[in-house]
Amino acid sequence: MNASTASRPSTLRALFVSSRPISWVNTAYPFGAAYLLGSGVGVEGGGGFSLAAFLVGVVYFLVPYNLAMYGINDVFDYESDLRNPRKGGVEGALLDKSVHRATLRAVVVTNVPFLIALVLLGNTWSWLVLAISVFAVIAYSAPGLRFKEKPFLDSLTSSTHFVSPAIYGLALAGPHWTGQLVAVCVAFFLWGVASHAFGAVQDVLADRAGGIGSVATVIGARATVRLAFVAYLVAGVALLFSAFPGPIAAIVVVPYTLNVLPWWNVTDDGAEAANAGWKRFLWINYLAGFLVTMALIAFASTH
Repeated sequence: MNASTASRPSTLRALFVSSRPISWVNTAYPFGAAYLLGSGVGVEGGGGFSLAAFLVGVVYFLVPYNLAMYGINDVFDYESDLRNPRKGGVEGALLDKSVHRATLRAVVVTNVPFLIALVLLGNTWSWLVLAISVFAVIAYSAPGLRFKEKPFLDSLTSSTHFVSPAIYGLALAGPHWTGQLVAVCVAFFLWGVASHAFGAVQDVLADRAGGIGSVATVIGARATVRLAFVAYLVAGVALLFSAFPGPIAAIVVVPYTLNVLPWWNVTDDGAEAANAGWKRFLWINYLAGFLVTMALIAFASTH
């Protein structure tokens, strides 16, 4: 067995871990649900369902998209990740330098064919949304852009990562946009902003020490927790202005708000303790996904 063959399993494992399997559903699900609804399942003006578009989109946003989003981040955050005790598990891979080039190559190889297919299957609006989505993925971590180090823009860009697959699904399906549909998208975007901001709290000291800017390094841990709390609440209120099952789904914000409350008065020196809340956040996502799925099933069954 030669050296390259022996290293292949470890490289594949590194790529797998870097793609954050625990988070795959967070991007594939919003696309799939939005596309199904936008294709005519209860949304006015849906453009019709395409099995090819649905399957290509779900697979793309399930794995290649996440490999791009997290793989690029792991490569260019390597030096700071070395000093971050959270890295090396479900909260982030610590990619050895030996696989950095392979990771970037894998991002290109896995993403480009799907992007070409989605362009061929799409329309002008879906092309625009897809371009914004891919740009946000690259801009967040890539040298020269590094939106993740630009306070407030970091949270806006991170939210775009998770909301844009859903917007893309709607753009691909071509439904008639209503105020109620916009309310759902606004609520989802606010959820993303709140989630990223809360995630930044645990790293406020490490980021300051490393000269890395974030929303939390600028306004402090306590204010960031409160910002996240308010953003979650406003997201719930926005859902009250959406069509059924949106108002019912508003209850989904409750576990997120309760999760950040213990750190309402957190100090910067004690901000690392918020990691416990971040770990719960990862599992709350699955509970929220279950509740939203039940609401969507109820909605579909009445239309």
